[in-house]
Formats: sequence, structure tokens, C-alpha cells
Amino acid sequence: APKRIVAHGWWTARGEKMSKSLGNAIDGIALVETYGLDAVRFFVLREIPFGNDGDFSDAALIRRLNVELANDLGNLAQRTLSQIAKNLGGALPPPEPAAADAPLLAMAHALPVTLRPLMERLALGDALEEVWKVIRAANAYVDQQAPWALRKTDPARMAAVLRVLVDTLRVIATVLTPFMPGSMARMLDQLGIPQDARDLASLETALPAGIALPPPQGVFPRFVEAEA
Repeated sequence: APKRIVAHGWWTARGEKMSKSLGNAIDGIALVETYGLDAVRFFVLREIPFGNDGDFSDAALIRRLNVELANDLGNLAQRTLSQIAKNLGGALPPPEPAAADAPLLAMAHALPVTLRPLMERLALGDALEEVWKVIRAANAYVDQQAPWALRKTDPARMAAVLRVLVDTLRVIATVLTPFMPGSMARMLDQLGIPQDARDLASLETALPAGIALPPPQGVFPRFVEAEA
């Protein structure tokens, strides 16, 4: 017999109960074809606490996709990887963290421990929020450190900052793999993570400096609501 049975919540569509008579049922296959499987998975798990009732609308999905996936996470990865490609020949720099890097790195390295109890009790929305705290901190760190400006004033520090971001993104993409396996596999490809080093235990081993990263490609496209 199962030790635990999990029931999902009740979803309405744009504030109304879904029914055949109203013709307002949501076609999951069409959603995936429009937005992608991982974006839909992310929305369902992020929008409401798992097990609670929630309301679906395309506008809410697009907002989550554009703000949190395309902008917060996708742009963070793209900014980091494009600067490595452009300014470091696509080669991963060595880790040379300074005092200013410690808070972000500590947040990132704590994520697996932070997430474990949340995942065990299926507080999946809370788990995603913990990841997004690190993503938001990483975006603030980029703005504060301004590696594009360091390129002229202190290239060694620029390289160190970009390495901090790669190491942070590696943790983020690893812990997000259960939520968005396809997208995070592509992100881990871009971060140069070998296929056999994508579990939580592998995060203990630093990536070797000098590995060649592939040309960066965006993982999450933006959507314009009017076209949806």
C-alpha cells in the first residue's frame, strides 16, 4: 500500500469552472505546443502552492514565462555566457572569489540543503521561490559588479565575476532539473557541465578552468501576449 497519496488542487479557467457546456477546458497539449513543456510545468508548480486550488489564464502563464524564465533566469545565463564568449574566448576562467562574492556563493551552495525539506513535503512553490531568491541575488550581483565595465579597468576581476556567475548558474540549473528537465539540460550543456556531473553530489567538485563553453543560445523565448 502507498505510504503517502498526493492530490493536486482544483484549477479553474480565467475564474470559471471548466466544463464542456462552457467550452472553456484547457487543452494541455496545445499549451505545450505554444509555450513549451517546461514552461507549462513551471507555471503549474510556481503559480499556486501544490495541492491548493488555482486559476489558469494565458496571461498569467505568459507573465511567469517572460518575467521569471526569460528575464530573470534566461537573461542571467545569456549575459554571463555571452561575456565569456566575447571577452574570454569561450574558455571558463578559474575560480578566484573575493569578499564581495561570498554572499552570493553562500546562497547558491546552500540551495540543495535548503530545498531538501521543502521537496520532501512537496512544498514545490516554496522550493522554486528559494531558487528565485538566488536568481534575483545573482542579477543584483551582476549589476553591482558590472563585468562589462571591468573588462577595461580590471580584466582579471571581470573573469572572476563571470566565474562566480557560472558556478551559481550551475547550482541553479542542477536543482531546477526536476522542474524543467529539458531546459535545464540545455543550460547545463551551455555551462560546460559533463553529463555524468549533473547530480547534487557533483556540485562539490569545481569545474576545471579552461574548458571550452559552446556558443551561448537563449533557453527561454519571450512571448507577446497579443499573439497568444
